[in-house]
Amino acid sequence: MPQRLTMSQVLICGALIVTLSMGIRHGFGLWLQPITMERGWTRETFSFAMAVQNLAFGLAGPLAGLWADKYGAFRVLMVSGALYAVGLVGMALTTTSAGFTGTAGLLIGMAQSGCTYAVIFGVIARNTPPEKRAWAMGMAAAAGSFGQFLMVPVENWLIGTWGWQSALFVLAGMALAILPLARGMKETPLDHSASPPQSIGTALREAFGYTSFRLLMAGYFVCGFHLVFIGVHLPSYLKDNGLSPTVATTALALIGLFNVLGTYGAGMLASHLAKRHILAGIYFLRALAIALFVLLPLTPWSVYVFASVMGLLWLSTVPATNAIVAQIFGVRYLSMLSGFVFLSHQVGSFMGAWLGGKLYDTTGSYTLMWWIAVALGAFAALINLPVRETAIVRAAPQAA
Repeated sequence: MPQRLTMSQVLICGALIVTLSMGIRHGFGLWLQPITMERGWTRETFSFAMAVQNLAFGLAGPLAGLWADKYGAFRVLMVSGALYAVGLVGMALTTTSAGFTGTAGLLIGMAQSGCTYAVIFGVIARNTPPEKRAWAMGMAAAAGSFGQFLMVPVENWLIGTWGWQSALFVLAGMALAILPLARGMKETPLDHSASPPQSIGTALREAFGYTSFRLLMAGYFVCGFHLVFIGVHLPSYLKDNGLSPTVATTALALIGLFNVLGTYGAGMLASHLAKRHILAGIYFLRALAIALFVLLPLTPWSVYVFASVMGLLWLSTVPATNAIVAQIFGVRYLSMLSGFVFLSHQVGSFMGAWLGGKLYDTTGSYTLMWWIAVALGAFAALINLPVRETAIVRAAPQAA
């Protein structure tokens, strides 16, 4: 009988990989102004590359998940870690907008698809008891949050001390640490002979034909829109309104710090409460927090309170959403199905990054984007309420 990895080994290695991959990713907004000022680019140029990064992240996610489900996460993680480092070096060296889109956008986005949640959660789900699955996913997601809290100040210090190009070279070296950590995620293939046979095509038709799966994808679109719009454009929004870069750096770090608590707490709650209610509550509270942030006077302390509240809600959707997918469809193709759900998240991320820059260049402010974010939060809260969390009933295979 094939042996599973120990839960502690999977959690430690998976958490460290997510800490690096997501920690590096969350600080990219700090490069917007130094790069556009030195290269003479518009904010839309930088925003478009970040939007392509998020779209590539999402589009490559199902394929990375399928490879991880079929051949093991180890190979996917090795390739992704190397590609991440190459993309960061290219981001530092390119001098054209097309090259910047290709490296900061396409290469890094593809790399992120293979070393973040979809692939890591698949390994966790296959090596964790069902009753501890949501908690374990919450732990891994909290690690990504801690990565933001840890890495954003480090990245800001690197930019200020060594310059933005050298900072990217340092991050490339850090991304290579994913390679040795991947060995801790090397699985022995599990025995699926006891379960009814299901092809990849059948699994996809089953998932996309199920209303709850489509609702989860729609909600995750909004999650991506919120995260990337705020992560990429909040520093510039604050600077436009006369606040110092230190306020923006502190805000991003607070999001990461409180996200550790929020994501872990959501994972714990998902083991006891209806996950659809948790998701609806998160999206509603996001809409409320953004509305109050826009309406109230902007001060450093209003920014810090907003960042702390958003931090509690930042990635807290991740464990509940992925646990529902595992609960409905099982773990055999979980990385692939999570990749498709995350594709919707990244389409939202593309819109949040690109549309933020586009509307700013068109209107001269971010006001319209903030209110779009409020409306989408209310929409996501409503559509998560009818999600069904019970395991799907499959017809028994017919005898020959």
